[in-house]
Amino acid sequence: MLLLAEAHPFLVLVVLVLLSLLAVAIRRKGAGRKREVGGGGRSRRRRLPPGSVGLPLVGETLKLIAAYKTENPEPFIDERVRRHGRLFTTHVFGERTVFSADPEFNRLVLAGEGRGAVECSYPSSISTLLGPHSLLLMRGPLHKRLHSLTLTRLASPAAIRDGPLLAHIDALVRSTLRSWGEESAPTPPLPLCACWTRQEDHLRAHREAADELRPGEWTESLRREYVLLIDGFFSIPFPSFLSFTTYGRALKARKKVAEALREVIRKRKEAKKKRTTRGEKGLEDQEAAAEKQGLPAVASGRRHMYKKDMVEELLEAETTSTIMTLAVKFLTDTPSALALLRGEHDKIRAMKKDEMEPLDWSDYKSMPFTQCVINETLRVANIISGVFRRAVSDVHFKGYTIPKGCKVFTSFRAVHLDPEHYENARTFNPWRWQGNEALQQAGSAGVFTPFGGGPRLCPGYELARVVISVFLHHLVTRFSWDAVEEDRLVFFPTTRTLKGYPINVRLRCRTPC
Repeated sequence: MLLLAEAHPFLVLVVLVLLSLLAVAIRRKGAGRKREVGGGGRSRRRRLPPGSVGLPLVGETLKLIAAYKTENPEPFIDERVRRHGRLFTTHVFGERTVFSADPEFNRLVLAGEGRGAVECSYPSSISTLLGPHSLLLMRGPLHKRLHSLTLTRLASPAAIRDGPLLAHIDALVRSTLRSWGEESAPTPPLPLCACWTRQEDHLRAHREAADELRPGEWTESLRREYVLLIDGFFSIPFPSFLSFTTYGRALKARKKVAEALREVIRKRKEAKKKRTTRGEKGLEDQEAAAEKQGLPAVASGRRHMYKKDMVEELLEAETTSTIMTLAVKFLTDTPSALALLRGEHDKIRAMKKDEMEPLDWSDYKSMPFTQCVINETLRVANIISGVFRRAVSDVHFKGYTIPKGCKVFTSFRAVHLDPEHYENARTFNPWRWQGNEALQQAGSAGVFTPFGGGPRLCPGYELARVVISVFLHHLVTRFSWDAVEEDRLVFFPTTRTLKGYPINVRLRCRTPC
């Protein structure tokens, strides 16, 4: 079979599809027509939202993938919302799925986990590539404890304000940007996304030597594998031996990424042992304390996290670095917004005793327009386009019934780009957030949910805002820049710039960072 797959991959694919068609036909014949999609039949006990399930096995998966490879950020949902309304049924990634572009339904679903309504459930392609210990995939009491642990010890406003984390972030950003201003050699174009993914990885690795931050051969090699990994998230999970498929390439890329990161951690541990053993003892104490609380090793220390699920660590870092990159792109394309942002940060820097004084919490809270820029970047970019859930009991909404076991996808992007909620919704306009009380309450209304909601609200939402704010502060006060070439956004499987948005930077002044 393996030799056949290598010689005639298309033939193998056709055989698999035919077998699947036969299995589906047999199952449908036995099940009858108890649960039909949409329509107005009065005898139906359960009325799903209207829609189409497409072809057997693949459903509308290929249509979804093809649609999102255009420059339109939400073509698949837009077309079906026009046809069926903001709640519709489709069949993607091997399962019948109800898609929602309705903020009220999204809020119901996000709040329903843990209340007997829905549970976290992602397509097998995503769950396999993320790994079994991903916080995104955990459920029940374990997820609740880990979520609380992450929030209270690292990412809550109080932890950032009262602990050393903000100072560490400021120092890390400075050390990275200092290399951008070196005059010993011309500064090459900087692919922002790759540079700041590495910066985030560095922050998580407890601030090792600054020279490791700079993009290089290792970073670029890892980035290429990472792109292949991401491409496999929303793909048909064909058997792993079909390595020529998108999913097969993603599985191989995941293995390479994990191996590369394990090697980094191994080298850092060896270097640490040569310097001192005190830090290692602290980790052991932390793990022992966690075990007493009933937490698994994966939750107790970064050492085990790196061993078991380093891939998720990289994915978490990528979201923040991508938002940074897109914020710079949007500001570059909107000079008036960049000028206002720069003025805000120049005032903060002018109040400091010298250029070396780091930012503190009061400085962070004195950046109102910066928060408008971050909000608008999150709204337009939609790094996380939505979340998957599965109904654990029948869910009733506006005359429809989503039956137990049915998959649900709540689309954040469709809501964020809906002109009913935002004027000129697909235009970057940070001023829309200034003095707009309705938008300030948008989160509670389900209209602005870049970090999700309910019990799975991203625990790092405030930390992400702080990192982006500190980065923008030092960038706009120290540098001017130009885009090297035209770059555009791509939206599948996640939002990012096609080329990493390379820029040429110039120092605004000669005072040291």
